[in-house]
Order: sequence, then C-alpha cells, then structure tokens
Amino acid sequence: MKKMSNIYESAANTLGIFSSPCLTKVELRVACKGISDRDALSKPDPCVILKMQSHGQWFEVDRTEVIRTCINPVFSKLFTVDFYFEEVQRLRFEVHDISSNHNGLKEADFLGGVECTLGQIVSQRKLSKSLLKHGNTAGKSSITVIAEELSGNDDYVELSFSARKLDDKDFFSKSDPFLEIFRINDDATQQLVHRTEVVMNNLNPAWKTFKVSVNSLCSGDQDRRLKCIVWDWDSNGKHDFIGEFSSTFKEMRGALEGRQVQWECINPKYKAKKKNYKNSGIVILNQCKIHKMHSFLDYIMGGCQIQFTVAIDFTASNGDPRNSCSLHYIHPYQPNEYLKALVAVGEICQDYDSDKMFPAFGFGARVPPEYKVSHDFAINFNEDNPECAGIQGVVEAYQSCLPKLQLYGPTNIAPIIQKVAKSASEETNTKEASQYFILLILTDGVITDMADTREAIVHASHLPMSVIIVGVGNADFSDMQMLDGDDGILRSPKGEPVLRDIVQFVPFRNFKHASPAALAKSVLAEVPNQVVDYYNGKGIKPKCVSEYESSRTLAP
Repeated sequence: MKKMSNIYESAANTLGIFSSPCLTKVELRVACKGISDRDALSKPDPCVILKMQSHGQWFEVDRTEVIRTCINPVFSKLFTVDFYFEEVQRLRFEVHDISSNHNGLKEADFLGGVECTLGQIVSQRKLSKSLLKHGNTAGKSSITVIAEELSGNDDYVELSFSARKLDDKDFFSKSDPFLEIFRINDDATQQLVHRTEVVMNNLNPAWKTFKVSVNSLCSGDQDRRLKCIVWDWDSNGKHDFIGEFSSTFKEMRGALEGRQVQWECINPKYKAKKKNYKNSGIVILNQCKIHKMHSFLDYIMGGCQIQFTVAIDFTASNGDPRNSCSLHYIHPYQPNEYLKALVAVGEICQDYDSDKMFPAFGFGARVPPEYKVSHDFAINFNEDNPECAGIQGVVEAYQSCLPKLQLYGPTNIAPIIQKVAKSASEETNTKEASQYFILLILTDGVITDMADTREAIVHASHLPMSVIIVGVGNADFSDMQMLDGDDGILRSPKGEPVLRDIVQFVPFRNFKHASPAALAKSVLAEVPNQVVDYYNGKGIKPKCVSEYESSRTLAP
C-alpha cells in the first residue's frame, strides 16, 4: 500500500486551491458609432450580441438591450465575463438591427461585427474597432468596448426611483420620461451606469427597481460624483432634455432605512433665463438596498458542509476485474484509474465534511443475492446506510464488493443523480447554507439514458448540488462534453434550460501522467463558484458571519 499513501499525500497538497481567489470577473461596456442601415429612410434598432469561442465554435453568452432608432447607441446593459490570464479567450461582438415586433434574430439585420480576445480589451482598457460585414468594413461604423475589473467589493445595490411634476415637453400629450445615471471618472469623463425604461405619457413616473454593482456605480468610492439626467423620449431618437442633478452613493444610502432622498431636477438654460424658475420637477429615490455578495470562503467558514457522494460504473464494458486489462483490475501495488480519481477528488472534499462519512453507490451491475441489475446500489450492500468511513472506507468497500458483482449494463446515471437530488431537495427546506452536495460519478463510457440524465441535471440545477463526471479509460466521451454546459446551454428534452451550470466533465486520460493534484484542481475548479452562485442567487447568507468576512465588509 506504499503507493496508495503517496496518492493521499499529493492529493492533500492541492488543498491550497480553495483558498486562492477563483478568478477575476470583468465588466464590459459597449457603445457603437455611425451604424448604417440597409433601409436609408429609417434608423436601425441596434442590439449587441456577445459570443465566446469554445472548441472552435461560437456560442452566444449574452446580449444588450435593444435601443430604438439610434445610429450612435450607448448600451446600458453590462456584460460580466470571467477572465483567465492563462487562456486565450476569443470574443465576437455582433451588432444586429432588431425589428420592433420581433426580438429574435430571425428578422434581424446583421449590421457588422468584430472579433478580438478578452486579453486585448483588458490590456487596453478601451478598445475601438471598425465593424466588419462579410470581411469588409461596414461603412464608417465602429464599436467601442470598455473593460473594468470587478475588484474586491462585488456587493450590489438595488435602487428604486420615481419623479413628480416633470416639465411637459410634448405638445399633444405628456412627456415620456426616462432617467440616465452616469459615474464621473477620475479623468472627468462620464460613464453610463444605468438607463431606466421609458414611462409613456406621465409627468409623475415610477421607474422599475434595478440592480447595479457597487463597483459599477462608484468604483467603490462612495463620494464619487454621479450625474443623473431625465429625458423625454422621442421616437425619432432625438430625446428632449428635461433636467439634471448630481449626487453620490453616500447620499443615496440615505434611502436605506425606508426613508426617501429627493433632488430638484434642474435645466441650467431655464435657470439662467427665467427669474422665477424653481425646477423642472423632483426626482425621488424611494429605496436603496445593499446586497452583500458572499464568497465561497464566507459560506465554508460560516459552517456550510460539503456532502460528498461517489457513484462508480460497474458495467461490463470495464472488462472482467480478474483480467489485468480491466479498468477495475485490483493491482497489488498500483491503484487503478477508478481509485486514483476517487482518491484525488475525495481527499479534497473530505476536508469540508465534518463527519467524514461518504455515501458510495454503484450502477450498471447485477447485485447479490438476486442478481438483478441496479443503477444505484450501495457498494457496502447496506441500503439503509450506504455511508463509508472516510475515503479509505470507500476504497475498502469498492475492493470488497468487486468480486461479488456481475458487471452488466446499460450505463444509466439519471437514477443516481435523482437519488442525490432528493437529499439536496430536503436540504432546501432549511433555507440555510448548511449542506451543499457534490456527486462524483466515475464512468468508463458513454451513457445510455442521455434524455433522462439531461432532465435530472436540469432539475438538480435548482438545488444545492454539483455533479462531477470523470471519464475513465479510452472511450469516446464526446457526448459527455454536452452535459458540461461550458459549450452552450444544456436543456432538458422538453427544452427547459439549466438554471446554472452544475456539471463538470473531465476525461481521466488527460491527467494520466499528471499528479492527482492536477486532476483534482481541474475537476473542482468550478465548485466554489457553483456554491456561491446557488446561495447568492437564492439570497441565502452564510449561517454565521466569519471573522474572514467581517474583515472585508464595506464600511458604512
């Protein structure tokens, strides 16, 4: 067993991966100039679509709002992307003219696009390029992308504005007001932070509540000046100026406790000309809520346990365990691929589980005493208590059950996903961040119940769980890549998309000659973000505030 202990040691050395920050998030803002339309009589209704390249194919990541009748659009919606220094991340920005009666791309006119890397944008901070259409420049049209790192404080703020007695700018009806908020940068330039929707024919509008990151609003500086402008929307794109006012995030925080903050909306021209001019209306901030974005460490240090479950493939395609060519062959000195993968990943997870008891299941075998095929049997043959003591207990249960099983088939993994989802579903009733479930599936081949598996994963994406699949052996795993939503959005057979990407697939052969640490790092890299996305998305705070968290809280 000498070699076994080496595996444990090297796997344990990777524990550092959880204490390092996952990655850098970058906010991208987009604006275009001089967009021409095929229809010379009308202006386009532009929308920018962001695509990323993965395995040679382009996938849509996100899109901006549509701005009606505009040739120089400045988009309010941000793109938030993960930046990996060590990777070339290819991006494509496409500008489409989206007709007002249809928000899909079918009737959209492609107005031009540009390709670049995220690294280029990040290194230049501001990248402007001519739009290309079928390889040629599209008139004099261009696109500008500005990048900003989401640093340190990724809390976000919820704001709710209304106004009263705004100036009337329309002859036959009342004004159609919308509000724009700009951040004044250190170099005195203005950066659009948010644009509200238009409220038609109303001098006392109440705009929809919106969320914006504190970083985006004021770069973490509560005294940074914010400029707010109220416009009267016009269908020809030439909006009329109603008035403006200045504020700071510090001042807006006055609306935290249910109080209102209000400003006079001033038109400087009227103020200069008219003696008895008071204002062009009042803008009111009805509420300001600050939402803390908690980190993976906040949840772990707040007492969230990682519940680790293992499922092992015992289908006949693995080969007879007595044969040295079998993937399940138990070598006296050398662990097989199943054991290597189990130990490398399990060693890390067990440090986040206080009782160190792991349920371990098998699938695809005929099980004693009746030798019926099962897809979720306990490998310790104790259905009432499938838990094994520590990773070593799982290893021992695996080795002792192998001779008693008849390897069979097919390769169905939906039942085991559903089994863990049942436990995760019960956990959601607590409304606390106390248990997050990780299911490690070790399999040698392509799964046969793909439709049921997709259905199970879409259901599980609403629960506190992640699924890690390690492909063992040399089979064609291309179908498995589809379950890992990195290439696009995984959908159930009925077309329902996953709520979050919870599956990570890794072929073991890619790590055959690497250390277990490298496998564990690759397999578990996405877990911290998956935990955070789940709990933050549900508005669930860590159970108790850790010292770590209180040391990084935004000062009031």
